Amino acid sequence: MAPKRRRMTVILVALALLGAAAALALTALEDSVVFFFSPSDLATKSVAPGQRLRLGGLVEEGSVQRGDGARIVFKVTDLATAVPVVYEGILPDLFREGQGVVVEGSLGPDGRFEADSVLAKHDETYMPPEVAEALKKSGHWQDGAESETGDKE
Repeated sequence: MAPKRRRMTVILVALALLGAAAALALTALEDSVVFFFSPSDLATKSVAPGQRLRLGGLVEEGSVQRGDGARIVFKVTDLATAVPVVYEGILPDLFREGQGVVVEGSLGPDGRFEADSVLAKHDETYMPPEVAEALKKSGHWQDGAESETGDKE
């Protein structure tokens, strides 16, 4: 076999092995990928009940209802659409109405979001980048608001 042909064969075999390794890695990670949605995205896109995802927005004013034990029901909104969220557990200290929040869980068959974790913003200037982007898309972003890096937008 000519050296040129042998080199081409080695390169093609290496590319095929690299492609196979990438496909295996992506297949293995497929179940752990969690998609982010805003309430408006969740309303317009078809999401299968039980699919794990993150929902981000603001905790709607007047929507927090504390139930028996550690059960809490509240709504997450992007100021255009609101999604009811059910969470059982201890909320972060910074969780309150009107503040940014990201909840992780799945959409129930009744349309409620069943959260298994709640992340609240950690200071006065921080907002999760996904939530800020969703508010910008919906046209409810306040000009002059600071970004997560503290820079004026």
